[in-house]
Amino acid sequence: MASRGNTNETQGSNSGAGLGFERELCQATDALRSNMDAAEYKHVVLGLIFLKYISDPFEEQHAKLQAQRDQRAHPGRP
Repeated sequence: MASRGNTNETQGSNSGAGLGFERELCQATDALRSNMDAAEYKHVVLGLIFLKYISDPFEEQHAKLQAQRDQRAHPGRP
């Protein structure tokens, strides 16, 4: 596990972006993972990625439908 931390520090210094949150993000994911094996944790992460993948188009469609509903409610508005 210690080598993983070193790898993240090396990647962060080579990225050039220097956002500063990479280490905190890595620590947060380690805390969330707790004692779960990485092979099991990947299912959790893949589920979250899938939810994000489907939620973006859903929000976009919801905004379109909301705009159509608002337009019908107020036909004089552009």
